[in-house]
Amino acid sequence: MIIERPITIRDICDDLAALGVQKGMTLLVHSSLKSLGGWIVGGAEAVILALEEVLGEEGTLVMPTQSANLTNPETWRYPPADPKWWELIRDEMPPYDPNLTASMGMGIIAETFRKQAGVIRSLHPHVSFAARGRLAEAFMQTHALDYSLGEASPLARLYDAGAYVLLLGTGYDNNTTFHLGEYRADWAGKKVVTAHAPIRRVQGKTEWEAFQDINYHSDDFEELGTAFEAQCPNAYKRGLVGKADCVLADQRSMVDYAVEWLETNR
Repeated sequence: MIIERPITIRDICDDLAALGVQKGMTLLVHSSLKSLGGWIVGGAEAVILALEEVLGEEGTLVMPTQSANLTNPETWRYPPADPKWWELIRDEMPPYDPNLTASMGMGIIAETFRKQAGVIRSLHPHVSFAARGRLAEAFMQTHALDYSLGEASPLARLYDAGAYVLLLGTGYDNNTTFHLGEYRADWAGKKVVTAHAPIRRVQGKTEWEAFQDINYHSDDFEELGTAFEAQCPNAYKRGLVGKADCVLADQRSMVDYAVEWLETNR
C-alpha cells in the first residue's frame, strides 16, 4: 500500500502562487476542503493560513458565510417544514448574530475562517461575507438588507476594488459573483420579491423584518461559467491546488460577462 505524502501549508502556498494568486490581491474564495485530496496537515486551518501567506499583509481574503437556515420556514423546500410548525419556528429561531450564527453550506474552510481573530463579518442575516486583511473593514462595514447581493453589498465593493475570485475545488454553481450580474442585468422573469429575516429577540420571541430583493438563483450558473471560459480566455486561469481543480478569475470580467449572457440567454 502506497501512502501519499501529506499536503502542507507550503505545498498549498506553492500551488496558489503557480495559479496566479499574488501578494496584495483582494480574493473572494469559494472552497471545498475535501477536493484538495489526501491528508492536509492542519486541515481547513492550513488552507486559510496558506491563502493569507500568499496574499500578504497588503492583501484581503474574503469568503461567503451565508446562513440560509434563517429564512422564512414557509419558503423551505429541501426539506420543507410542516406548516403546523411555521409559527413556532419563527418565534424560536435565534436571530442573526455575526459572531454566533454558523454559516450553512459554505464548507468547513469558510466556517473556520469566520471565527478567526481579526475577521470582520457583514451584517446581512442571509448572505453575509467575512473578510480579513487591509480592506476588510471597508468591504464589510455596510451590507444593506434590501437587494442583498446588489449594489449595496460587499460584492459591489469587491467589483470596484478589482477583486479576483478563486473557485477552490468548487463549481460555478457556487460562484456568488454571478449574482451581482443578475442584479445588473435585465433578464426574463426578473422580479422584486419580499423576504424575511430574524433580526432580534424581544421578551422571549424573535422579531422578523421584511425586506425587498430580487428572485435571484443559480440554476444556470454552470452553463454561464462554461460560456465565460469560452468567451473570456484572458480573464481566468485554471490549475490545481493539491488535487482540487481551481479557477482564478477577474471578478469584474465575470460580472460584466454575466450581465451580457443573462440578458441574452435567461
